[in-house]
Amino acid sequence: MKLNHLRILPILLLAIFIIFQSGCSFINRGNIDRSNLASNENGGTKLSETIMDQEKSTVENPLQEEKKEDRTENSKAGNQIKQVSEIESQTEETSDFQVGKQDNRNEKQTEEIAVESKENRVVSKAPKAEKLGQSKKTSEDAIQVVGQPEVITVLVNKQNKLPDHYAPKDLVYPNVRFIFSGNPEKKKMRKEAARALEKMFAGAEKNGILLAGASGYRSQATQEILYNSYVRRDGKAAADRYSAIPSHSEHQTGLAMDISGINGKCAAMDCFGGSPEADWLAEHSHEYGFIVRYPKGKEHITGYQYEPWHMRYIGIEIAKEIFEKDITLEEYFDEAIPINAGK
Repeated sequence: MKLNHLRILPILLLAIFIIFQSGCSFINRGNIDRSNLASNENGGTKLSETIMDQEKSTVENPLQEEKKEDRTENSKAGNQIKQVSEIESQTEETSDFQVGKQDNRNEKQTEEIAVESKENRVVSKAPKAEKLGQSKKTSEDAIQVVGQPEVITVLVNKQNKLPDHYAPKDLVYPNVRFIFSGNPEKKKMRKEAARALEKMFAGAEKNGILLAGASGYRSQATQEILYNSYVRRDGKAAADRYSAIPSHSEHQTGLAMDISGINGKCAAMDCFGGSPEADWLAEHSHEYGFIVRYPKGKEHITGYQYEPWHMRYIGIEIAKEIFEKDITLEEYFDEAIPINAGK
């Protein structure tokens, strides 16, 4: 019996040892699982935090982009405003300069009017806006284009120009003497003016005065050649006193004729003044509808020096009034509007 117990005892001890080892292994495995679980939980937490940070960054980035776009738009707007301000500044400076130019012209006109006042003549400071055959404003320099260039009363001067390349349709050769031969176009005048010129030459001859034509109609192209040659010879300032720039010449209207004696010695020259022919024209040309277009002492009004040879046809009625009042064509149009002007 004791022998059997001794045999069983090692077996029991072995069984207890095995059970003990199994228990320790199970406990270690549990600890490892708990450690892994804790690690997984920590890793999940960190992963969640990383994802949240990315989402937060994603939310914040659009705001930053919007702010960046806002800054870009503000910068562009600022540049545009700066450019507009610069343009407005330039415009204001240009406007001030133009206003200054206009003020200078107004002062000059006022000075001219003051000179006329000393001669006890009332002259309007501003030409009437509506005149028969007169003009419409086309530029800041007060240059105007004649609205009805074909009327006999048309006013053409430094401020009033003919339409570009205007040419009268009724040009004819007057039957009078000329200081040159042939039939160039500068012999021509408009028909009504040509018939009046014939009568005036005949009337002068009855008084022992022999007149001759020197220069009548002149195209714009011809005037341009002449004017440019005078500028080259005498300079612009001097040329502007005795020659018209193209489209501003009365010769282009077909209503003007430069007149001389038959020898042509002083044709279109200062020495013509005081000659028997010049004196007769000054006293009698109005009887035939002509005026001395650029009289002595009126350069500040007409814009041209004294030209006793330059005859302008305007019609008998108006020519007589201008002669009796001793005024220029510019002054006439400032004083009255012709109602029944010839055409």
